Formats: sequence, C-alpha cells, structure tokens
Amino acid sequence: MFFSQMKRNAAKNRKNNGLFFGSLVIAVVAFYTLLSMDKQDVMRFLKTVESDAVSRLLRLIPVVYVVSLFFVFFLVYFSYHYQLNERRREFGMYLMLGMKRSKLFVMLMGETLLNSVISIVIGIPSALFLTEAISLITVKLAGLGIIGHEITWSFAAVIETAAGFAAVQLLAMMILSVKLARTEPAQLLKPDTPDTQSIISVKKSRKSFAVGCILLIAAYMTGVLALGSLDVLIVLLILISGTAGTFLFYRGAGAVIGRRIQKKGAEKSGLYTFTGRQIQENVLCQYKTLAVSSLLLLIALSCISYGIGTVVSSQANTEKTTDFSIQDGAEGKDVLKILGSPECGKYISDYYPVFLNMIDAEVHEVSVDGLKEAVRTLKNVKDKDMQENIVEYIDTNEGYEYVIALSSYNHIRKAAGKDEIILGEHEAGFFTSGREYPERMDVYRSALKNGAYIKVDGQKYKMREEIYCENVVADRQITLDKAFIIPDEMYQKIAADSHVPFCYNAVLRPEAAGKEGYMQSIQKVSDFLKANGLEYESYLSGIGRRLFYTVAGSYITIYLGFLFMIIANTSVALKYLMQQQANRKRCRTLLMLGADISDICTSSAKQIRLFSGMLLAVAAVSSVFAIWSMFNGFMRLPEGASAKDVFLLTGAAFCIFIATQMIYVMIIERAGRKEIYRLSER
Repeated sequence: MFFSQMKRNAAKNRKNNGLFFGSLVIAVVAFYTLLSMDKQDVMRFLKTVESDAVSRLLRLIPVVYVVSLFFVFFLVYFSYHYQLNERRREFGMYLMLGMKRSKLFVMLMGETLLNSVISIVIGIPSALFLTEAISLITVKLAGLGIIGHEITWSFAAVIETAAGFAAVQLLAMMILSVKLARTEPAQLLKPDTPDTQSIISVKKSRKSFAVGCILLIAAYMTGVLALGSLDVLIVLLILISGTAGTFLFYRGAGAVIGRRIQKKGAEKSGLYTFTGRQIQENVLCQYKTLAVSSLLLLIALSCISYGIGTVVSSQANTEKTTDFSIQDGAEGKDVLKILGSPECGKYISDYYPVFLNMIDAEVHEVSVDGLKEAVRTLKNVKDKDMQENIVEYIDTNEGYEYVIALSSYNHIRKAAGKDEIILGEHEAGFFTSGREYPERMDVYRSALKNGAYIKVDGQKYKMREEIYCENVVADRQITLDKAFIIPDEMYQKIAADSHVPFCYNAVLRPEAAGKEGYMQSIQKVSDFLKANGLEYESYLSGIGRRLFYTVAGSYITIYLGFLFMIIANTSVALKYLMQQQANRKRCRTLLMLGADISDICTSSAKQIRLFSGMLLAVAAVSSVFAIWSMFNGFMRLPEGASAKDVFLLTGAAFCIFIATQMIYVMIIERAGRKEIYRLSER
C-alpha cells in the first residue's frame, strides 16, 4: 500500500512537472556524454598520437563533472522546492491523519529515488545514441576513413552518472525534507501566502535602472575596446561592471514597467493593467533570479561561441600539402631508392625534395634592413606591441635567414591545389608558418605593402605583397617565423649545403587511401619507412594534435554552454511558476468578478512571454558584445579561418537557444492554463 502510494505520487510528479523531469533527463545525457569521453572514437584515436595530452585532458573531466553537479544541485533544489510547495496541504493532511514524520521522509526520498531511476533509464540510452552520433560526425569532419568506428559504451560512466545524479537529488530533497519536518501540520494546511517583498521607491528604482544601463554600456565598450590586452584590472572591471549593471538593471526595471502602465493603462481595456502589474511584481520579486539567469545565459552563449571559434580555427589549420616528410643522413640516396621501390609505389603517388636552408652568411652578405624598416615605419597599426616584437625579433635573428627554393615551394602549392608562384627579376616571396597568429600576419602583410625588401651581396630583392604560409613539411619538423622564397639558381648560389635537401615530401595515392582508409594506409607506409631505418613525420600527427586542441577547446566549453543554458532557463521558469502559484487568490478574485477564463489565460500567456522576453533581451545584447569582444580581443581567428562560418554557426546556436526558450515558454503557458482551469472548477 505504502509503495503503491509512493509510486502514484512519483508518476503524478512527473506528469505535473514535465519541465523539471525533462531537464533531469537532459542532465543525465550530458553527464554520461562527458564521462564516457575516453570511450569515444576521437579520443581512442588521439590516445595513439597525443597520449600525454589526452591523459591530462581526461584528468580534467572529473573536475568539470563536479562543477556541473554543483550547478545542477541548485536547479534540483529550486525544482523540488516548487513541487513541495504545491503539495503543502497534502503533507499537512498526511500528518493530521497520523502519518509519522519519519514515514513521510521515507516516502519523499523514495519518490525522489524512483524518479531518479526513471530519468537514468530514459537518459542513458539517449546518451548512448548521442555519443554514437558525435563519433560519426567527428569521423566525417576529421576525414573519411581516418578513424575506424566502433560501437562502445562505458559501464564506469553509467555508474558515475547514476551515483552523482542520484546523490544530488537525494541531498536536495533531504535538505527540503528537514525544513518540511519542522513545519507544523496546521501551518501546512494554511492557504499559501505570497513572499514578502521589499518596496523600493520609484525614485530609487529609476536611479537603479539608469545606473544599471550605464554600467552595462561601460562593460560593453570596455570589452570591445580593451579586452585584447588581457589586463587583469580590465577583466575585473568588465566582470564587476557587467554583473552589477545586470542586477541594477533588473532591480529598476519594475519602475519603468510601472511608468508605462500609468501612461497606457487609461487607454487600454480588459486585463491590460492587471497583466502589467503582474509583470511588474514578478520582476520586482524575481529580479535576482532574472539577473543570475541572464548572466548564466551570457556565459552559455559565450562558451558555445568560443567552442565554435575553436573548431573553425582548427579547420583553418588543417590544409594538407604532404603526407610524409622523410629525412636521411646519407644525402638522400637511401630515401630515393626506398621511395622508388615497388612496395612503396603501391601507396606513394609522388615524392620530391624540399630545398630549404639558411643563407651561408660566411660567404654572402645578407641584410634584412628593408624588411625591418618596412615594419618599423608602419602607421595606424592596431597592435603596437606586436609591431615592436617583430622588429626586435628581426634584430635578434639577423644573419640567420632561411630561404626556400621556388621549385620546391611550387611543388608544395601544387599538392595543395594552388597555382604556382612566378617570381620576376630581383623579386622574392615572403613565407611564414605563423598563420595562427593573425596579428602577426597583419603586421607582415602591411610591411610587404610598405615596400619591404632584402639585400643579398648588395643586390636588392623586392618582396611580393602576398604572404605564403602553406606547410612545407607534413607536421612541424620545422616552423619558420620568416623565410624567403627565391629562384632555384639563386638558392644554389647562396644557401648553405645547397645540394642537400632538407627532407623529401611524399604524397599518398588517393585510391589507396580511399580503398583501405587514410589511417590504415598511413600506418602501412609508416611501418615500411620505419623498417628501412628512415626518420620521418606524418600528417597524421598533425591531425591528432589539431583534433586534440579542437576537443579540449570546444567539446568541454560547448558542453558547459548547453548545460548553463538548460539550468538558466529551467531556474527562471520554476521561479516564475512559484510566483504564479503564490498569486492564485488573484485569479480566483478575477473569476468572481466575472472575468472570462480565456482572458485570464491570455493575460497569463502575455506575462510569461514578456517576463521571458526581458530575460532574453538583456542576455542577447550582452552576448553580442561579449562575442564581439572575444573575437576582437584575445581570440582572433587564424589566417584562412572563415569569420562568416563562425558567425553562421554562432547564429545557429543562438537560434537553438531561442527555440529552447520558446519551448520553456510554451510549457509554462500550458502549466498556467491548467492552473487557471483548476481554479475555475473549484
């Protein structure tokens, strides 16, 4: 009998609080997805190429999980508080009829545990489906055939998800049950009383609203103009100004709403004034919740945008020019013999020497003053510190200048599907590996347009205005802040050991990669080269490192962003429902005065839309400036990254955010209508 009652109560809670139950299922999915990361295809692949970095990332996962549980705890606490408040009279009747407080406590904990189990039973299969989808999408984005997909699941992740999830719910219910146990039955049976609120004068409210707007504008402008410096004081100023501005804005918004009602109320009929006053009171009572939820949504959208920017940046750096870069100590003779063998020919379609070396400064006089002066004399440079750093770097490294033979670099560009470079007489090309540093690229590009040149043996060579940054090797065997692309004849004259190539680049046959898979083909060639005693690096290592940066920089931030979004929306929805619950008497009074049920339902719908609209408006505006500041400041996209893609993806994420908000609004509207119809039937 007792268990049956507990089971019925749990089912009733799920039915009447679908919003909260749905949020719990989403939380289970999020937790399992995070905790099972080590079993996902991309992480299994990364362990083979970046094992140490992956181990450090996986050690960070429990910390992120605990932080997530901390935020979910408050969501669960407010949700159960709302549910228990709705059932006050029910509990009062149980106690009046002789139920022991210990038995009531056991019943509540049993209901909580039962709903937790059902959430986990629904959430875990959904999470398994999601993780499989993530793995398949990652395989597609990383390149077809790179990763062999395997369907996996993590028993440890299931246990940790269930344990943490149940613990948070039971702890929240235990705290609330202790408070409930101290309440007398007669008190529980009394009609609900609305929460008391501190009355703020109109003058103070308007002042708060004005100061809040000023602080928010100050935070926006400071972020856009000064965040790039990453000065601690600037960051603190933005955080304090933005947070205080958000709280003061909502604290004073009630007065603005009241003033509008005074102006428009006389012209309107029906429940216009009642609707406005209800919104005003909700804002006054819940301004702290609105402010906190708005800040959480701001963090959510910023995290998601940062994750998207990381993904796009990683994709911009994945241009492949070669699959292998191979070295040999015997002046390349063994390399040519091995690469030309029939066994290697099954997988390698093309190979060529890369002539890259320093200028022989003992024999040839080299001057880069023309480049240094072109950088030094630049005007209207956005990043003055970068300009000075480049001048200092050129000074420090003078005499150690690298050159690349034009034929080698044209071979690299051909492999990348680009046109060859044609150099004019006394002309050179400028190369840099620093495409991921857009500020540096901007300075160099401006310097080339400012007439940069180098001198070799007194002869001036003007540099082309275009920057060249295609990878000269498969991964990172060499990285060059600057180098000069010169004709082959000139290279043979001025380069040290000009007849010895820096390495040999080799390209896989497309048909071999398509048939056996890219990873498998690279592995076979790697085994063959290793067996022949050759030193090499492969493009696979670069893929692994970039994938790691993508996962570390985007996966966790996007995960936290969506989690914060769900928590913020659910929290503000539940607080609104609690406030609506406290105002039941007003709806009864309207019904007694002859108001139509449809009009009251329309008024309730307008209230939640406007209430959510206030939350959305401030969060959206703050997010626009936060994202602008982020990409204009410390997270500049690398050379070749598409800002359009970032904004399109961020826009898509914002549309998902709007859709989520609308779903919550519709759920609350439905709950409000049900409550109004229940009141009309009594």
